[in-house]
Amino acid sequence: MRRSVRTRVLAPWSRTRVLAPWVRTRLGTAPGAACALALLVVLTACLAAALPRAVDRYEDAGLRHAVERARPDSTSVSVYAAQPDPLMSQGMREDALRPDLLGAQYRKVLAAVPRPLVADPDQSTYGVRTHSPMEVPDAFIPRPNGLPAQVALAAQHDLAGHVRSVTGRLPRASEPVTAATAEVEAAVTAETAKSMHIKVGSVIHVPGVERGPLAVHITGIVTPRDPNGAYWAAQPLLHTPTLVLLPGAGAEGDRYWLGGLLLAPEAAPAMLGTPGNPWRYWQLAPAPGDLHAYELGRLKSAIASLEGGPALRAMRTRTDPSTDVSTDLDDVLGTYTDLRSGIRPLVAVAAVGTGTVAAVVLLMAGGLAADRRRSELLLLRARGGSLRGVTGRLLAETSIVSLPAGALGLTAALLALPGGRLSYAVAAAATVTAVACTALPLRAAAVHRVVRIHGAREDVASVRPSRRRTVAELTLLVVTLGAVETLRRNGTSGDELASLAPVLVGVAAALVLVRLYPLPLRGLARPAARLRGAVGHLSLARAGRTSASAVLPLLALLTALTTAAFGGSVLSGVSEARDQAALLTVGADARVEGTTALPSSLPDRVRGLHGVRGVAAVSIAYQAKPNEGRQSVPLVGVDPRDYAELTSRTGLGAFGAGELRVPAGADAGSGTGTGTGTGSGSGALPAVASPQVASTYGTRPFPVRLEDGTTVTVRITLVRDRTPAVTGADFLLVDRAGLSADAARPSTLLLTGDHLDGAALRRMAGNAGVLLRSEERAQYVDSPLQSGAERVYTAAVAAGAGYAVLALLLSLVRAAPERRALLARLRTMGLTRAQGRRLLVLESLPQAVLAAAGGALTGWAAIRLLSPGIDLTTIALASAQVPVGAAELHTDAVSLTVPALAIIAVTVGVAGVQAWWTGRRGSVAELRVGDGR
Repeated sequence: MRRSVRTRVLAPWSRTRVLAPWVRTRLGTAPGAACALALLVVLTACLAAALPRAVDRYEDAGLRHAVERARPDSTSVSVYAAQPDPLMSQGMREDALRPDLLGAQYRKVLAAVPRPLVADPDQSTYGVRTHSPMEVPDAFIPRPNGLPAQVALAAQHDLAGHVRSVTGRLPRASEPVTAATAEVEAAVTAETAKSMHIKVGSVIHVPGVERGPLAVHITGIVTPRDPNGAYWAAQPLLHTPTLVLLPGAGAEGDRYWLGGLLLAPEAAPAMLGTPGNPWRYWQLAPAPGDLHAYELGRLKSAIASLEGGPALRAMRTRTDPSTDVSTDLDDVLGTYTDLRSGIRPLVAVAAVGTGTVAAVVLLMAGGLAADRRRSELLLLRARGGSLRGVTGRLLAETSIVSLPAGALGLTAALLALPGGRLSYAVAAAATVTAVACTALPLRAAAVHRVVRIHGAREDVASVRPSRRRTVAELTLLVVTLGAVETLRRNGTSGDELASLAPVLVGVAAALVLVRLYPLPLRGLARPAARLRGAVGHLSLARAGRTSASAVLPLLALLTALTTAAFGGSVLSGVSEARDQAALLTVGADARVEGTTALPSSLPDRVRGLHGVRGVAAVSIAYQAKPNEGRQSVPLVGVDPRDYAELTSRTGLGAFGAGELRVPAGADAGSGTGTGTGTGSGSGALPAVASPQVASTYGTRPFPVRLEDGTTVTVRITLVRDRTPAVTGADFLLVDRAGLSADAARPSTLLLTGDHLDGAALRRMAGNAGVLLRSEERAQYVDSPLQSGAERVYTAAVAAGAGYAVLALLLSLVRAAPERRALLARLRTMGLTRAQGRRLLVLESLPQAVLAAAGGALTGWAAIRLLSPGIDLTTIALASAQVPVGAAELHTDAVSLTVPALAIIAVTVGVAGVQAWWTGRRGSVAELRVGDGR
C-alpha cells in the first residue's frame, strides 16, 4: 500500500492517475502565470476574431455605398416584355396588361431571382408603359420652339404607397378598360405639372390607332415620397419631365417637352389603342442591406445568369417568351471590385505583419514558461516521466486556461462587431487558442526529448546553430528575396507572397542580427575590462552571453518595428497624396473664382479675414490664342511678388518675383490691340510656361490675342511643370502690369492660411465660387471601403506595436529573478545601488539598441525595396479624377524613429524600476528567494 502511494507521489504522469489533480495543483502554485496567459489569449483571440469581421463590415458598407450612390436606373434590374402578340385575340391581349396577371407574374419573377441577389420589395414594382413617346396637340402645354410636346403613359403598381401628398385624387378606373376606351384618368408629379403647365382637370389628348384620340383627364398632382428611390428614379421620366433636343440639332437646336402621365393600373389596356407600343415590365431594385462583399463573385454570376443564362430562361417561362433582362448593376460591381482590389493587398500587409508578431509573442510566452520550469521538467524526466505523459499534462494545463480565454475573446469580438462572417472569426480565434495551448508542450517536448541530469548552458556564446537551422534560414532568405522581387515586379496585385514581403524582410533581418549579435559585444568587452570599475565590463560580458531564446523577442521586435514603419509610411503616404491632390485641384488653401472680373475691393477685404496669410489676385484668359492660331492656351496675369510668394508656399512651380516683372518703362499691354513693351529690348513680356507650351512656341517672342481683343507679345523665359492658378498641362504666366486694363482685372483669388473660415469667405465672395482645400481633400474619402481600410490598418499597426512592447516586457520579466539574485550577490560584495542600476541598464541596452536600430534600418530597407511595387493611389484617392500621378510609398521619419525610441525607453525604464525594487529588499531575503527558485 505504501508502495502504491509512493508511486503516485513520485510519478504524477502515471496513466492510473487522473489529470485534474495534477493540473489543478500546478495552476494553484502559479496563478499569476495562468492569469497572464489567459489575458494574453483573450486579447489575441479577440483581435484575431475582430479582424475578419471588421474587414467584412467595411467591405459590405463600401459595396452598399457604391450601389446606393449609383443611379437607380443603373442598379435596378429591368425585366420587360414587348406588347402581347398581335395574333392573339384582343381580349387576351388586354388581359395580359391587367394588374392581376402582372401581379402574379411579379411574384414568380421575385421567386426566380437567383441568390445572393435579393430584391427590395419596397422599391420594386411592375406595370405597363408605352415604349414610344406620342405627340399631343394640346395648346396649353409649352412649345419652346413651336414643337408639340410628347408624353409617355405608364400604369405602375402601388402609386398610392409612394406619394407624400396628392392635390386632387389618384386616378382610378370605374369600369373595365379596353383598347377602345375613349377616356381614362391619370396623375402627374408636381415637377411635371409645373414644367408642362398641367393642372387638376386638364385633359390631354393622346393620338389613337384605328380609333379617336384617348382623352386623359388629370385628376391629381402628386409629390413623390422618395424621388431618389428606385420606384421613381429607375424611370426618371415618370416624375421629372425633360426638354428633348431634336437629333442632329446643334446646342441651340429645336427642343420639345417630354413628360409622363400616370394611369391607374386597371387602365393599362387603353394603351393598346395608342401608337405608344406598350411594354410590360417588372422592375427589381436590389436590397442594399442584403449585399455582401464576400458574395461578390456569386452576385456577378447571378446577374450574368439573369442577362443571358438559366435565370433568364426561368423568367421567360414565368412571364412571356419575349421577356428580356437589362441592368448596369454589373458595371457598378466591377467598379467596386477594382477599388477593393487596390485596397485589399495593403490591408493584407498590415494583417500579416500583426498576425506574425502576435504568433511570435504566443510562442514566446510558451517558450519562456518552458524555460522558467526547466528544472521541474528535468526532474520529472529524470525520475521516469515519459515524454508523452509530461507533454500531455502540460497540454491539459494550458488548455484549461486557454480554451475558456479563447472563447471569451471570440465572444467579445462578436459582441463588439456585429455582422460579418462567423466562420472566419471562429477559425481565427481557434487558431490563436490552438497556438496558446500547444506552445508550452511543444517547446518542452523539443527541449526534453533526451533525459538529462542537469541542464547545459544555452546562451548565444555556447549554442551553435545546427545545420537544419542554417538550411531553414537560407530557405527563408530565398523566399524573402522572391517575395520582394514579386512585389517589385507585379505590385500588390501579384499574389499572397507579395503581402508577406515586409514581414519576411523583418524575419530575415532578425535571424541575421541574432547571428551577428554577440560579435561586437565580445569585441567591446575586452577593452572594457581594462577600464576602472567592473560595471561596464560585467554588463557587456553578460549581454554577450544572453540566452539563446532571445531570438524570439528579437524576432517579435524587428517584425513589429518593420510592420510599424511600413504601415506608418503607408498611412503617411495616403495623407500626403490627398494633400497634394487637393492642392493641385485648388491651387492654394482656398480659391475664389468668378465667371467675370471680381470687385476691386474684394482682395483687401479677404486679407482681413481670420487665418488668411496671403492673397494672390490673378486674371485668367482661358481662350488666349498664341500666334493668332486656333489652339487656346490659358494666359494668367499675376502680380509677381504675391504670386511668387504663393508658389514658394505651395511648392508648385516656384520662381523669383524679379524673373517675371515687367521692366520699367515697358508698355506691352497698352490696350490698343498690340503689345509694344521693351522687355529685354524685344518689346515682349517675360513669361513662365509649361513644358508643352515652351516646346511648341520656343523662346522667341510671339503674339497672344486675348479674349478682349487686345494682343500682347510674350517671350518664354522660365519653364515650370505646374502652377497654382490653372490645373491643366498648358499655361502662360505674365505680369498683369503688362496687360490692358480689362484683361488685368482679377477674376480669381488664391488664398493661403490656416483654418480658413469657409462660411465667412462665401458670404464675402457673393456670387463667386469658393473652393477650400480642406473640403476638397475630404471628398477623396468617398467610400467606406477607404475609411474602413485605413482604420483597420491603423489598428493593426498599433496592435503590432503593442505586441512588440509585450514581447520586450516578457523577455525582461523572464530574466528578472536571475538579475535580482545577481544584484543581491554583488551587493554583498560591495556593489552600490547606483552601480546596480547602471549594471541592469547597460546589460539591457545592447539588445534594445540592436532591436531599435535593426528595426529602423529594416523598415527603411523594406520601404525602399518595396516602394516600386506599392501604389497608394487607390486607397488615397479612389475614383477621384485629380491631376496627380501615382501616389508612391516613401519613408516616414516619425514611423521609423518613434517606435524604435519607445523600445529603448521601455527597456531602460523597466531596468531602472527593477534595480530600484531590488534595492528595497534585503540581500539575504533576495538570495533566499532566488535560491528557492
